[in-house]
Parts: sequence; structure tokens; C-alpha cells
Amino acid sequence: MSAPAGARILPPMAKSDSIFVCQSCGAIHPKWLGKCEACGSWNTLQEEGVRAAPGAMAAPVGKRGKGAAFVDLIGEAQIVSRLKTGIGELDRVCGGGLVPASALLVGGDPGVGKSTLLLQAAAGAAKAGATVAYVTGEEAEAQIQERARRLGVADAPVKLAAETDLRKVLDGLKTLRPDLVVVDSIQTLWSDGIDSAPGTVTQVRACAHELARFAKKSGACVLLVGHVTKDGQIAGPRVVEHLVDAVVYFEGERGLPYRILRAVKNRFGPTDEIGVFEMGEKGLAETPNPSALFLGPAGARPSGSAVFAGVEGTRPLLVEVQALAAPAAYGAARRAVIGADSARLAMILAVLETRCGLSFTGRDVYLSIAGGLRITEPAADLAVAAALVSALADVPLQADGVIFGEIALSGEIRPVGRTELRLKEAQKLGFKTAYAPRREGAAEKAGDNGGVRVREIAHISDLAALATAPAEGRKR
Repeated sequence: MSAPAGARILPPMAKSDSIFVCQSCGAIHPKWLGKCEACGSWNTLQEEGVRAAPGAMAAPVGKRGKGAAFVDLIGEAQIVSRLKTGIGELDRVCGGGLVPASALLVGGDPGVGKSTLLLQAAAGAAKAGATVAYVTGEEAEAQIQERARRLGVADAPVKLAAETDLRKVLDGLKTLRPDLVVVDSIQTLWSDGIDSAPGTVTQVRACAHELARFAKKSGACVLLVGHVTKDGQIAGPRVVEHLVDAVVYFEGERGLPYRILRAVKNRFGPTDEIGVFEMGEKGLAETPNPSALFLGPAGARPSGSAVFAGVEGTRPLLVEVQALAAPAAYGAARRAVIGADSARLAMILAVLETRCGLSFTGRDVYLSIAGGLRITEPAADLAVAAALVSALADVPLQADGVIFGEIALSGEIRPVGRTELRLKEAQKLGFKTAYAPRREGAAEKAGDNGGVRVREIAHISDLAALATAPAEGRKR
């Protein structure tokens, strides 16, 4: 159909070659918005180009190579020899060592010790005979050498490279053919095939994908350092965590020397495994017995303090739960939590008020896990409740007792797993009594529980009556 005479024909509008990507969640938007519609973050959309990277387009049909090679699922099993770093806590969190042809992502707050840990691990692996490459995009080579001298690992045969161009990094790694590669950090790398600045979601995703593919093809283990956001998550889209084989977080309070290495994803080992370190003048030192570290000095504890017998991964761990119920200075009562889930605290307070008749109205409640550890296990409910009741009544709990158990909304105490492991750890540190849920077929003799006397708690009201009783009555 022809246009009417005298009508003006407008040229077709050019298709935009830019997109706007949220730097918090990775959501893609066709135009700029003040608020991301996916995650709700404000001022996180950044303009990025959509030019395809070289080699990203499919090859012509006539020039395609052979298809993917498939093998039988049932075949001879290959025993993978793990790479030891010389740091027992790190190897333990990774499931017994680093797995060849794998990619591991390490996240943590700035200054927590990620670079220190990985430099010590690289030096330990190099001293054991492995070929190790350390790629830094945040520091100069001289700065890494100075840190190595301070840590006492300057004699390790580690290859250094201060480079941010991904193409040059991959070319150098293909020539060196290392067994272990440390990249500090993934946010500093950039690919010339991506029209965006280093550190953006698109660049981080593309660089992580290329390094993970290099690990699979070359057989090297690649350790990537990732920055975290103010919410504690690794910066960039969640798809980066899906590209790697394992994700570990390095946690720690700035005012405390203790550091926790926690595995949240591991294709080759258990998850929720932790390693404990202590930061000193010569780097990070391993802590083989963290229970004694988090408990502090032995002896009578003040009111509001309870010892929780927990399990992190495969390791039993005794930690001190501290609570304080102070009169509210202002109108609304305050609830503050450090190292635990605030929603879990609100539930426990509701159960204590409804099932036990205790009133925390008009009181500020503070809950803290000593030592900077973060507890997510539901078995800590009973210890938290005991600390709250003790703080409200201002009556100390039994000094040689540990507590564990999950609280239901009905007030009943549900059993938890690995009871024997918890009791053995309590007995090793000199505890005599354990307040635990009722177990079917459990032994009644103290000798059958490693020398620890188990006092079964069936309902939260039993714990409230026991916690507010005089010390003489609790020891009977």
C-alpha cells in the first residue's frame, strides 16, 4: 500500500544497543529505572552494551566441527587425587583438599583476610610440589612479595602476575599450565569482548564463566576471590555461584581475632562445614579446638548465659549464648540479635510468653553468640530459651551443663540429630550434665553417654521451672 501524496515517511527507529543491568541481582531492564523491579534496590541499574564477544556467535553450518563426545555412565571409576594446601582447616572445609578441574569462589568482607588465607594456601601448595599461579588485579607484584615476607612464605615458588586483562591472563595460564590458580579478585578482571566497565555484572559473569571453563579443560583448580555487598552476599548475580563448584564465605568481626571459613556450596564435600582461624601478626593460624576458643574461661557464668552444644557440618562445637532482658528505657521494647536469626528469637519469645506465662513486655531483649560465630541450627532454640529465662529471672544456670534442642510452637522440645557427637564434645571439655530432648530408647546411665548425665526436657515449661530453680535443686 503506497503512502498518501505529500505524506512524510519516517525512517525506521534504530534498535537500542544498550541494556540496563541491576548490579545487585543481575536483572536486565530495557530502560533506566530508579528502582530495580526484581530485587527492589534503588539506583543499581547501570547501562551496558550488548555487543557480542568475539567467538560468541555460532560458526557457519559448513564449518562446524564434530559434536559433543558422550561416554557411558557405567564405567571405571577414577580416583581424584585432591590437592593439599598445607592448611588443614581449609582442606577440611573443601572436603579433604582442593579438587582438580574445579572452580571455588571465596567471599568475605573487606579486610577479613581473604587474600592472606589464599596466599598462605598458594605457598603451602607450591612447597608441596604443585605449580601455583597467583593473579592479582588489586595490588602490585611488589606488594604481594612484601606480604609474603611478612607471612614468612616468601621462599615459596609461587608465580605472580599483576594483570586485569582476561585474555592475557588466560594466555599466560595456558603457557604455564599450573595446578592451582588464585585470582584476586574476579571483580577486577575485564574482557575486551564486553562493552561494560570492570566489576559490573556482565563482566563478572563473563570472566567467571571463562575461568571456570579453563579449569575444566586444563585440570587446574581455580580459586576466585569475590567481593560482597553490604547485605553480605557475593557481589554480582547469583548465576556466578552456579558457575563454580564450591562457594565459601570468610566471616569475622573486626574487633575479634577469630575468623570463620564456612562452606555454603560444595559439589565434592559436605556443606555448612566450618574452619576456624585466628588472625595474628604472621597471618592466619589454625584453631583445631574451637570449642575452647568460643567458651572462654571455665567456671561459674552469670545469669543470661547458656552453653549450646551444636554441630557445624561434621564438627561438634560448644558456644556460649548470652542474653539480657533490661527494662525498656523508651516506649517500644527493642530486640537486638548478634550471631543468630532475629525471626527465630521472636518465635522463642512468643512461645515463652504463651506456653510458660513469662512476660518480656516492656523489656529490651539482647541476644548474642559469643566469639563472633553465627548460629543457624534449630537445635540452638533450647539454649536461647534457657539464656532468656535465666536473664529474666536473674538466676545463673548450672555451670557444668550444656543445652540443645528444637522448640516447637506448641512448646514441645523436638529431638535433634547427632546427640552422641554433642555429648562427646561436652564430656571432652569437662561438662557433666546435658539438657536435651527426650530420645526413644536412649540409655539412662551416665556411663553410656560418655560420662555426661542427660536430663531430658519434654516441654518448654520444664526448662523454665528448672532454669529459675535454686542451684541446689538443679544438681539433684
